[in-house]
Amino acid sequence: MPRFSFPKSVRLLKSSEFERVFQQRCSAADGLLVVHSAFGTSTQPRLGMVVSRRCGNAVLRNRWKRCLREAFRLAQNDLPRRLDLVVLPRRGAKPDVVRLQSSLQKLASINASKLSPPCDASGENL
Repeated sequence: MPRFSFPKSVRLLKSSEFERVFQQRCSAADGLLVVHSAFGTSTQPRLGMVVSRRCGNAVLRNRWKRCLREAFRLAQNDLPRRLDLVVLPRRGAKPDVVRLQSSLQKLASINASKLSPPCDASGENL
């Protein structure tokens, strides 16, 4: 049975983690989201969110964050492993969990195909 929780281990929490993902310069977008990606050290996908004031007032920003967390929670078992994601909502888009979940899965797989897989010291893919 897959786990559908959202513990701290699947979140990007430090600014250095966000900076590492942004410095990788690998992103994909649609009308709903912009997703930046980089391979991380964790064995599972991790999520970071950047929901700025441009998205709306505090009530709408908090709704975006709740919907993004729920979409990630439901999709985390279908996302590429070892991938750190930073998600930014598009201005003017409306948060909807079902649409966010499918968008997140599609954009994460696009980014995973753009990135070269991480290697260990012997040159083997992890």
